[in-house]
Amino acid sequence: MVELKTDASIDAMREAGRVVAQALTAVREAAEVGVRLLDLDEVARGVLKEAGADSPFLGYRPGFAPTPFPGVLCTSVNDAIVHGIPSGYRLRDGDLVSADFGAKLNGWVGDSAVSFTVGRARAADTRLVETAFAALDAGIAAAAVGNRIGDIAHAIGTVCRSAGYGIPDDFGGHGIGREMHEDPGVPNEGRPGRGMRLRHGMVLAIEPMLTGGGGDDYYADRDGWTLRTCDGSRAAHAEHTVAVTEAGPRVLTTL
Repeated sequence: MVELKTDASIDAMREAGRVVAQALTAVREAAEVGVRLLDLDEVARGVLKEAGADSPFLGYRPGFAPTPFPGVLCTSVNDAIVHGIPSGYRLRDGDLVSADFGAKLNGWVGDSAVSFTVGRARAADTRLVETAFAALDAGIAAAAVGNRIGDIAHAIGTVCRSAGYGIPDDFGGHGIGREMHEDPGVPNEGRPGRGMRLRHGMVLAIEPMLTGGGGDDYYADRDGWTLRTCDGSRAAHAEHTVAVTEAGPRVLTTL
């Protein structure tokens, strides 16, 4: 069931989203050569503590997971697509990092992700990341009252496929509100004019995931959480929490 949020609830989600944006900004600033992924998780924990917010990631255990998630931040490096567990791995020059983070404040959740390069960027990685954010922008633009879920999916998929990138099967965005994952699902590829009609008060986490090698398949790492590209190509992930309103899409996870 899809819950339509009131304008006051959307304002409250904006405050949670601001915490998410602050944390991802701090994580990106801290991500230097030699820094451990666990150090980045600690940076994110510090932002949560200062804001008086909780983590919807910490302890989360969906059906596929062998263990509860141990961090507040997903850190996916190079060929890792999503759900990377913060570890003792030290960042290297040229690493491509996707950082996914959520915050729960006063009962409402925000969720966002960014991808960036540590140190000197490869031209191919720069293009991949730029395309991920272009796909996100296209998906947000399609999140308009009267459109359908398929319009968002089609907008994202068109950008990704036109650039020659893959889209991992069965993964995409979702509704969000009191819980991190709510109805409806928001695919990253689909047919326009299909699916649920968008209404004022729907809040969606829109999140393109791209694979640089063009393949859609992936495998789960031994940790049971991290998803990696089968061909070893790099991946990028971009996400915002977006409210569908009569005035147009409202991005809730910015500073």
